[in-house]
Formats: sequence, C-alpha cells, structure tokens
Amino acid sequence: MKTETAYAALLAGAAMIAIIPQARAQEAPEAAEAQASDEVVVVVGALTDVDLDRKAIQAMQANDLSDLFRNVPSVAVGGALGIAQKVYVRGLEDSMLNVTIDGAPQRGTLFHHVGRVSIEPELLKSVQVQAGAGEADSGFGAIGGAIRFRTVDPTDLLRNGRDYGVIAKGGWFSNDGYKLSGTVYARLTGDIGTLGSFVYVDREDFKDGNGTTLRGTAAKQQLGFVKIGGDLGAGHRLTLSYEQRNEEGAFGMRPNWPVLANDRLFAVEGKRKTAIANYGFETGAGIDLEATGYWTRTEFTQNRTDRWGLYGANIDSWGFDARARIRRAGHDVTIGFEHRADRVVGQYLGAPAKWQAWAWDPAVGRFEEKGALLGVYLQDRWRVVEPLLLSFGARYDAYDLDQVTYRKGIDSDGVSFNAGATLDVLPGLSLNAGYAEAFRGKEIGDGFTLEKRPGRISLAPGLKPERVENIEGGVKYARGGITASAVYYRTKIRDVVLDQLGAVRTPGTIQDAVFYENVGNFKAEGFELRAGYRTGPFSIEGYFNHYDSRLNDKRIEGYEQIALGNSLGDNWAVSAAFEPSSDLSLRATVTRYEDLNDIEVLFREKQLGFVNQTYFIDKPGYTVVDIAGTWRPFGTDMIELQAAVYNLLDKQYRAHASVGDYSQIGVAGYEIVRGLPEPGRNIRLSIAFRY
Repeated sequence: MKTETAYAALLAGAAMIAIIPQARAQEAPEAAEAQASDEVVVVVGALTDVDLDRKAIQAMQANDLSDLFRNVPSVAVGGALGIAQKVYVRGLEDSMLNVTIDGAPQRGTLFHHVGRVSIEPELLKSVQVQAGAGEADSGFGAIGGAIRFRTVDPTDLLRNGRDYGVIAKGGWFSNDGYKLSGTVYARLTGDIGTLGSFVYVDREDFKDGNGTTLRGTAAKQQLGFVKIGGDLGAGHRLTLSYEQRNEEGAFGMRPNWPVLANDRLFAVEGKRKTAIANYGFETGAGIDLEATGYWTRTEFTQNRTDRWGLYGANIDSWGFDARARIRRAGHDVTIGFEHRADRVVGQYLGAPAKWQAWAWDPAVGRFEEKGALLGVYLQDRWRVVEPLLLSFGARYDAYDLDQVTYRKGIDSDGVSFNAGATLDVLPGLSLNAGYAEAFRGKEIGDGFTLEKRPGRISLAPGLKPERVENIEGGVKYARGGITASAVYYRTKIRDVVLDQLGAVRTPGTIQDAVFYENVGNFKAEGFELRAGYRTGPFSIEGYFNHYDSRLNDKRIEGYEQIALGNSLGDNWAVSAAFEPSSDLSLRATVTRYEDLNDIEVLFREKQLGFVNQTYFIDKPGYTVVDIAGTWRPFGTDMIELQAAVYNLLDKQYRAHASVGDYSQIGVAGYEIVRGLPEPGRNIRLSIAFRY
C-alpha cells in the first residue's frame, strides 16, 4: 500500500456561520454554548449547513427525498420517482457524499439509473446537511459533503406522564396514492424504551403538469422499523435498531427516464436492511466515548424479459466507528477510528439459456468486488478567547479494492486536512472562514456494470485517487428577529474518477465496457445569500444561490457525467409562515430555477467518432408554489390534521437535478434520453391520532 503525505492546510479570511430558520430548521447553537453542550459546533462550512428537526420534517408531509429537501438551499433532488431519485448537494451527486443513517454509512451504487439513498421521513428525528467537504469527523469520502439522518428514540415520542403510546396516521395524495403508518412505543424502565413502526405507501402513476399520466411511476413501499434502548445509568447509553424497506413496481428499463408509448415495463424490486448498534459513555470527567456498529444490505432486481431475464445486484456494508471526545482548557477534541468492509455482487438470476447470449462473460454469470476501509482522524475545536473559535484537524484513510471475479484491484490511501475560524466581531455579527480537504480512492463499482468481456480491464493503469479542496467564507447577522448571511464557496476535485463512454484503452482500440479512469478536474464556484425576519406569529425567509459547476471547463450534465453531478443554475426561494399558536401553522413557498442554457453534450461521442459534432441542450426555468398547514383542533396533539398542495399552479417542468432533455438535439438514438417530468398539482391530506 502506497502512502501519500498531504500538505499542510492554510486558512484565513472571512465567512459566515449559521443559517436562517428554514421551515423550522434549527439554527446551530452559539459557539459560547458549545462547551456545555453535547452537540459539536461545526466551524468549517458552518454557514451553509442545515439542521432540520422532527417538527419541521413532519410539517412538510414528506413522502420522499424530494419533499424532505424541498426547502434546503444547497440540496436538489431529481428523478421524480421515489426509487429513481438522486440527491445533489451543490450539484454533486449523492455518490460523492457521505450519507449515514444513525451513523451507518450508505455506500455503493446498485444501478446507475436508480437512486442510492432511501429513507422514510416518518421515522426521522433530524436531518443534518453539510455542504462541501468539512471537518475530519464528518466521515470518509465526503467529497461533496455529508447528509446525516437520525431516527427517533422511543422516549422521544412519549407524552408527559405516560409510559406507552400509539401513533396512527393516514394520508391521501390526489396525484400519487395514499400512505398509512402505525407506531407503538413504551418505556421499559427508567429512560429505556422500545418502539415498532410500520409504513405502507401505495403510489399510483402520477400526472405531470400537462395532465399526462406517466406510465411506470406507480409503486408499493413497505417499511418496518424496531428500536430499543436508552440511558442505562452511570453515563452509559445503548440503542439497537433494525429497519427493512421494500419497494416494488413495474418500471421502464431506466426508471429515471420516461416510458415511451410503445416501451415495455419490467418488474423491479428494491430492498434495504439495516441493523445498527449505538453506544455512548459519559465519564463525567470531560471525556465522552461513542461507538457505532452497523450492517446494511441493499438489493435491486430487474426482470428484463426482453433480453437477459432476471438480473440482480446487492451491496453489503458492515463496520464500526469508535471515537472519544475530550474537553480540556477550551479545547474540544474528537479522536476516532473507522473501519468498513464493502461487497457488491451483480449476477444473472434466470436460466442460463436466457442470459448467455447477452452476458459479457457467459462463463461466469456472477460478478463480485470487495472493498475495505481503514480511517483514523482527529479534530480540535479550540475556544481561544470568547469571540474566537478555531477548528483544525486531519484524517488518514486507506481503501483497498479487490475485483474478486477477475482478480484485479487497486489500493489507495491519503491524508486530508482542514482548518476553520469563527469570529464574533459585534453582537449578532459573525465572520467565518474554512478550508477542507477530502480524499477518496476508487470504491466498489456499480452493481449492474461489474461484468466485462474476458481480457478487458475496468481500471485504468495508474488510476489516481480523487482529492477535493473546499474553501468557504462569509458573514452572518442574527439579532432582533433579523437573520442575514452571505457565503462564497469554491470546490475543486482533482483527478476525477469516472466511467467514460467507450474509453480508449490502447491507441485505436475502443473499450466497449465499463472503464474507470481519471478524466480531469472538476470545479464548482458560487455564492449563497439568505435572509429572514420574524415578529410574533409572522416570519419570512428566503435565499438565492448562484452556482456553476464544470468538468474540464465544460458544464456537467446528469447523463454525460452520471455518478459525478449535474448543472443546477441560479435558483431562489421565498417562504412566509403564520403561526398564531402551537396548534395552528400555515406556510407558503415560492421556488424558482432560472433558465440554464447551452450545456454542451455528446462531446465524448464526437471524440470517439459516434457523432460528427457536439450539441447543446437547454434546461428551461420553472417556478413552483407550495402551501401547507397544520391544525390541532382540540388544542392537544391527540389529533393533528395536515393539508398541503404541492405545485399549486400545476406547472409542467423537469427539475434541473434530473437528466436533461436530449430529444431537443434531434440525433437518432438520443430521443429517449431525458429525465422524468415532475408531478403536477398534488393535494395531500393527512390525519394523525396519538394516544
């Protein structure tokens, strides 16, 4: 294993920290409170980070990822269909993020035409979004940032004075079916409790803004979740949880693209199983210990009856993260160790007579890769003086990839540094600056593209790991009900690892299989403005994002650069809320994505001689209006009514985070390349009963 020693990190400048309240998003705790809080204060990139609490999540009536991140400035979701949704943070796809559920990483890609992140919003306690590479304890491979989902604990749901309870909830959606859920929970003893939850969603084919029913968008989802644990006493805390999520339906051969009139539908099933153990120990002497152990398995099968029959892929990840937090003399130090093992398998599951004619390697039929991660990290947050908080840290990661089937592989390792500062210059006025690096070697591949013809290679000789540098700076003001912030950021990824169509392996030879190589450098640059005002029951907030992302000076696109990112362009949103009491809240949001034109496409195909020129596509702008309200008619949480209308004006649009419309270029064979339009007007009504 080759070890690289990274260079020292340098930071200076001014930036902002904190976020405006957004759909009840919580502001990060003030730095002065950090020493007495269990929460770690984020310094690097703090201004654009978002923390959604359970109340905010429930108010959204979130049914999928698109709903969940609807009002988060740095996040966009494309794909329209639940199983096909992909998440982008500052334009980088979720494959470039460190996504965790209760500390368990969700790694790997099953099929490049479906999403890799799935979650049931009903079970969430909080969602944290870190935009851009951050601090050392953010986890391995956080090239574009991190998303941390936290599920509810049993005792979080207990009403005052009760040791058990039930929540039953039903929802009806005018444009995509209905949803039912039930949760039971109880206190076993002291602060130890247990809960069990079941969620069922029956989603119909939805209609777009033109009133057209989109075939292949119906699905059924089932989720079961159990959790037990809590405070054991004497500083010890332990929770154990298990989740199983199933989704099945009949989709097109590429679920994130529309199904044309004469296209066939194919049976698809996706599953995820996750078991997690979380342990914590507060010594009472300024030293806290935390450990997370996990196992997660994701599966995806598609019955391509027109070609190779039933094909499937599965990814297994298991590992642990152990860390200690030491608070002494103004320092808040986290030191930790991380280990993870990954395995991906792609295989033909039908009769050999069916698939042999189409298999890359008909003598095999099962294709496997394994990966192993070892990481160590240290992060120090130092309160130098009351107005000044510094943060600096480093982590070392090594990832070994073993292409089991073909007896190849690659090892990569490296060191990443970060540094940041927050300065309170006046009451309510803060400056923040941050610099962070992240490192990632080649990990396990896409489960549906592991096969290759005998003698072909899938990793370029001398493949280098990706390295990212993220710089942010800005200012924030929060006082007297007014919040305002401005941040500039720049992200560079060197030696991007990507599978390019038909990559040239040797002069004059086209590699007509998956081939990962270093394709150049990625650069994203932009700024984000936020402002808000609250007085009594009224509040208003808004943001504006200017964002540009390029690979080798060319705008990226979700089809051309799949597994890397997508161009989103300028966007803004304004939300207004009225909350006269804790029993009634109303909210309206207007979101606008501006036109994004002249995205160059098919330049790789031209390079290989498949077409005689490059082409340009446009992404038309769109404006979406959403309204929502929550009412407790009896002044208690026993009965809660919710109503929302998404896409109130019934606009026809395709999200910028989806694949662009290649049918506009008029090249034969590319008329099928386009992302799904988003649903038209969708009225959602729900009622929840709590005992």
